[in-house]
Amino acid sequence: MAEKTVVAELLAELAALEDPKAREVNERHGDDHGVNLGKLRAIAKRLKTQQELARELWDTGDTAARLLALLVCRPKAFERDELDAMLRAARTPKVHDWLVNYVVKKSPHAEDLRLAWTADRDPVVASAGWALTTDRVARKPEGLDLPALLDVIEAEMKDAPDRLQWAMNHCLAQIGIDHAEHRARAVDIGERLEVLKDYPTPPNCTSPFAPTWINEIVRRQEQLVP
Repeated sequence: MAEKTVVAELLAELAALEDPKAREVNERHGDDHGVNLGKLRAIAKRLKTQQELARELWDTGDTAARLLALLVCRPKAFERDELDAMLRAARTPKVHDWLVNYVVKKSPHAEDLRLAWTADRDPVVASAGWALTTDRVARKPEGLDLPALLDVIEAEMKDAPDRLQWAMNHCLAQIGIDHAEHRARAVDIGERLEVLKDYPTPPNCTSPFAPTWINEIVRRQEQLVP
């Protein structure tokens, strides 16, 4: 077990990195920490992989400490129920996203959790299931029923809570981008539902509105083909 003094020292180090301006920006996105992520990654690089330390950092409940834990953990060392409990405790968006992308996607339990979470009544938990589904659409679509996924998106995305809606919209766009045979239907669903159609998008960034997103990425891919 990592010594409690090490955890205390790391908490003090993270507290010293607190930047009020960074916290203000993060809080607008639902996150409650003010640590520059580049500096956080530098600490993780220094610590290297330490699974027991990661567990103790996670157990503090501190958001910055949990982000650090996700950078120094060993993803395949977590049990299925442990990851489920962590996901349900990860209520801030950045911790939630890092847990799914840096840990769960690398876990042997990813597919089991994908199925369980997608069907969960908690929309934040369900959004994690949809994020894992989007990853499968992109990397390993074999065995997925893409028409059925589009059916669910068509029926439920419009009225889904924000984070779940965002995750379902990403899945819709990924299906349209990666699977030409379903592209027309994916674009049609996006056009009819108009989810994120008016989302403010900075210059030189791709809109998250699915039809625009799909068409832009496909256009770029076609330009790369000799």
